[in-house]
Amino acid sequence: MLFSMTGFGKAQGIVENKKINVEIRSLNSKQADINTRLPHRYKERDLDIRSAIGSELKRGKIECFINYESLSEESSSTINVGVVNAYLKQLREFGTNNDEDLLAIAMRLPEVMVTRKEDLDKEEAAAVFNLVIDAVAELKNYRKKEGAVLANELIGYVHNIENLLEQVTEFEVARINKIKERITKHLEELVDKENILNDRLEQELIFYVEKLDITEEKVRLKANCQYYLEILEEADQDLKGKKLGFISQEIGREVNTLGSKANDPSIQKIVVQMKDELEKIKEQTLNVL
Repeated sequence: MLFSMTGFGKAQGIVENKKINVEIRSLNSKQADINTRLPHRYKERDLDIRSAIGSELKRGKIECFINYESLSEESSSTINVGVVNAYLKQLREFGTNNDEDLLAIAMRLPEVMVTRKEDLDKEEAAAVFNLVIDAVAELKNYRKKEGAVLANELIGYVHNIENLLEQVTEFEVARINKIKERITKHLEELVDKENILNDRLEQELIFYVEKLDITEEKVRLKANCQYYLEILEEADQDLKGKKLGFISQEIGREVNTLGSKANDPSIQKIVVQMKDELEKIKEQTLNVL
């Protein structure tokens, strides 16, 4: 089972005449990078919220947004009448008696509005925490669905590399014969055919061909592809992104060696196609949890 690092979850609830909204988003990241944007009254629960998110989501660039709106007609802010009257008295000393204009000026001055500080009670704190858990659960479900799509894409890319690897075999025998013919022809151009020591020539050809042998690279490449697929299809939910990233590096190493030893244009074309599939694998693997 595969999980994507990309996800979105939200939850909404009403408690104590407040409508509370929670949204959590995640993108890919090497580690867990959690950012929260909370109203001031919920700041005291910030550490608990971060801890709950981190224990469930493990990795990713995660952003949690929480806001609320009051459903009550009462306001927590009141006008400080004494301060307003004091401002008006001072403003009248400037010789202006239009109270409407003076009031407009006074209302923009400091300390006119007083906001009651409301303590966060246990019921509201618990409600906010539970909404965060609900949003996290929805995000994990989103990650699971995205992961299933991602797994199918990755399986297809790996199978493409395996199919291309099988095509290499078609050109191997002809490749070796071409190398032998090319070396023999160049040697005959430099040395009289009668003076060529056939036994020595055969030894040198065998040595050269062995250096260009790609059997080992093919075996290791196939094994790495199979290992990648095994990790993809494991039923557990452990973090797989980093492990798959390491295996894709090993696949790349074998593909590069195969290309450098190919010495054949047909095989080189296949290697280029393998690299194209591998780039897709690496790009998508970055999104795996």
